[in-house]
Amino acid sequence: MDDPGDRVARSTSSRSTPGKSPSSKGAVGKSKTGWLKEHFDDQYVQRSWQDGYRSRASYKLLELDAKDRLFKPGMTVVDLGAAPGGWSQVAAERVMPGGAVIASDILEMDALADVAFIQGDFTEESVLEAILAELGGRPVDLIISDMAPNMSGMAAIDQPKAMYLVELALDLARQTLSPGGRLLIKVFQGEGFDGFLDDLRGSFARVMTRKPEASRARSREVYLLADGFKR
Repeated sequence: MDDPGDRVARSTSSRSTPGKSPSSKGAVGKSKTGWLKEHFDDQYVQRSWQDGYRSRASYKLLELDAKDRLFKPGMTVVDLGAAPGGWSQVAAERVMPGGAVIASDILEMDALADVAFIQGDFTEESVLEAILAELGGRPVDLIISDMAPNMSGMAAIDQPKAMYLVELALDLARQTLSPGGRLLIKVFQGEGFDGFLDDLRGSFARVMTRKPEASRARSREVYLLADGFKR
């Protein structure tokens, strides 16, 4: 799932919320208008339209691939939090011919060529089982995760949810990665970050922190690239 700022805003109800004054509603409307202007003026949003990518998040992965050479033909890649498909597009372009991309998200995602999609909540065992079944015992070369929970704006609620998702992604990596494999994962800085970083270092030879230029400067997100999986 992309950062909410990486997707076009969804329409909202025109009905007023009970208990909200007209002035409050007007302030919310102005805030939304400002966000929409910022979104549509964003260079990466405009480039995604021109280049045919599904979201601005594609440029985060393109930048990371240019720096760290994430992909090569024939690789097996798992994409977690894939909708609307910007990362899966990039991955599929780069692992073909002969590669495989297995994508999953709780949200729907329109079909992409050379991408197998599993819809469901990654916190549920059935989704993990579906991913493992799709892999069919094939070792994974790279797991990419842009997962994030629905944010409430309250760090005490959001941060534990975000850390739970990255822990589940690491668990999948430990089950499926081939020796020397890699994990690229979005993490929000805050409580639990340092402990998770230590966990990564226990399973991988190297862990590097990345903040792509396409990442919004105000976002607490960073990407951790764990390289050299140790079974």
